[in-house]
Amino acid sequence: MAGLFALLYLYFTLFPGPVDPAAQQYFSAAEIAAGRRYAQAKRLIFLASFAVEVGVVAWLVLGPAGGRLAQVATRLGKGRPLAAGFLFFLALWLLLRAVNLPFSLYSSYFLEHQWGFSTESLAGWWADYLKGAALDLVLSGAGVLLFFWATGRWPQTWWLYAGTFLAVWLVVANYLWPVLVAPLFNRFTPVRDPEIVIMVKRLAERADLSVDKVLVMDASRRTTKANAYFAGLGRTRRIVLYDTLLRDYSSDEVEAVVAHEMAHWKLGHVRRGTIYGILANFALWLLLFLLLRLTLDLPRRGPYPPETWALVVLFFLLTSFLGSPITNVISRRMETAADSYAVKLTGDPQAAVRLQVNLARRASADISPPPFIEWFSYTHPSTLRRIEAIRAVPQKEGRP
Repeated sequence: MAGLFALLYLYFTLFPGPVDPAAQQYFSAAEIAAGRRYAQAKRLIFLASFAVEVGVVAWLVLGPAGGRLAQVATRLGKGRPLAAGFLFFLALWLLLRAVNLPFSLYSSYFLEHQWGFSTESLAGWWADYLKGAALDLVLSGAGVLLFFWATGRWPQTWWLYAGTFLAVWLVVANYLWPVLVAPLFNRFTPVRDPEIVIMVKRLAERADLSVDKVLVMDASRRTTKANAYFAGLGRTRRIVLYDTLLRDYSSDEVEAVVAHEMAHWKLGHVRRGTIYGILANFALWLLLFLLLRLTLDLPRRGPYPPETWALVVLFFLLTSFLGSPITNVISRRMETAADSYAVKLTGDPQAAVRLQVNLARRASADISPPPFIEWFSYTHPSTLRRIEAIRAVPQKEGRP
C-alpha cells in the first residue's frame, strides 16, 4: 500500500493535471505556474527522502546487515542489553541523519534561497540543524532506553506501558514545548502595537475567551513567509504571530489570522487533537507488539534484541506515511471549521479571502493541487478550497 501511495504521489507530482479555472479570479498565470514549480520541487525532495530512508531501514531489517550491526553493538556494549540496544539505535540514528542531510539542506536552505524565501545564513541553518538534532538525539535516546527496558520488564504488556508513557508525554509536551523548547530557536516578545492589543481583546470578548498571551516571533531572521499558530494548554496557552505577518499584512488580515487561532482555541481543536493522538498512539503500539510477535523469534524474558529497533523504525515510518490521509483529513476539517468561526467572529469575509490570496501569493503556494496530493498530504485545505468555504459562510447568523 505504501508503494502504491508513493507511486501515485510521484505520478501526480510529475503530471498534476489542469488548474481549476477559478484560480484565475485571484492569481495570474505566472503566479499559478510558479506555485506549481515550487510545489513540485518540494514534493520530489520529500518523496526521495522518504524512499531513501525506508530503503536504508529495510536493508537492515531484511538483510544480514542488521544482524551484523546488532553483533557489533552487543560486543561494544559488553553484553549489556540496554547498552547494546542504545548503541544499535545510535548507529541507525547517525545513518539516517547522514542520508537525510542532503535532502534537508537542499529543501530548507538552498531551495528556499533560490525562491527568495529564506533570510537565514548557512551558519544559522547549521546552528538550527544541530540544535534540533541534539534535541532529537536526547529525546529519542531516552525513549529507546525505556523501550528496551520495558520489553524486558513486561514482555507481554510493554506496549501498554509505552502507550501510557507517550500519552502522558503528549500532554506534558503541550505545556513545556512553547515554554522550554521553542525559545531555543526563536525569540518571543509580547505584542507592543496598541491597535493589535485592542483588536485581540475585542475578539476575545466576542468569543468569550480569556486570552493569556499574544506573542510575536522573530520569524524574519529565517524566512519571508508569514504564519501564526496556537500552542499550549492551561496557563501556557498562547497565540504566536510571525513578525512577517505584522510587517507585511494589513490590520484586517492580521485580525483574520488572530480570529482563526482563537477559533482553534474556542472549538477545542488542541484538546481534540491531543485525544486523537493518544488513541492512535495506543493502537500503533499494540499493532507493533503483534507485528513483532508474529515476525520475530523474541525471548520470553529479557529485553528484545538490538536489531528489533530497525523494525520499530520501519514500522513507524510506514504507518506514518500510510496514516497521512487520516490525520490530514481531520486537520483539514478543523482548519475549515476554524475559518468559518473566524469569519463569523470578525464579520469580514473579504479580509479573510484577501488574507488567503496574499499568503498563497507570497509563499508561491500551489493554488490548485491535484486532488490526490491534497487528500494525501495537505494539513490545510488548498487556497481555492479555503476561499470557497469562506465565501460560503452564512453572514446573516451574525457574530458568535
